[in-house]
Amino acid sequence: MLIIKHVDHQGRIVIPKKWREKNLKTHTVLLEIDDDKIILKSYQPGNIEELFDTVEVDLQSDLEDWKAVKRELLEIR
Repeated sequence: MLIIKHVDHQGRIVIPKKWREKNLKTHTVLLEIDDDKIILKSYQPGNIEELFDTVEVDLQSDLEDWKAVKRELLEIR
């Protein structure tokens, strides 16, 4: 489907309501720019809960001493 839209003096266009209602879950979209084309895609951020408990760190510092933990994590090895 092709739709002709007006671009205002600040470069804005109105995204069709039907597309927004069907595809937008947030107020953020992805723009893919390829030479003379701009492809608009709905954006759904990933679930950060999938990253929980996925990082393991070998620490020698006591976890009750957060300054020592931070120092150990930031030290260059």
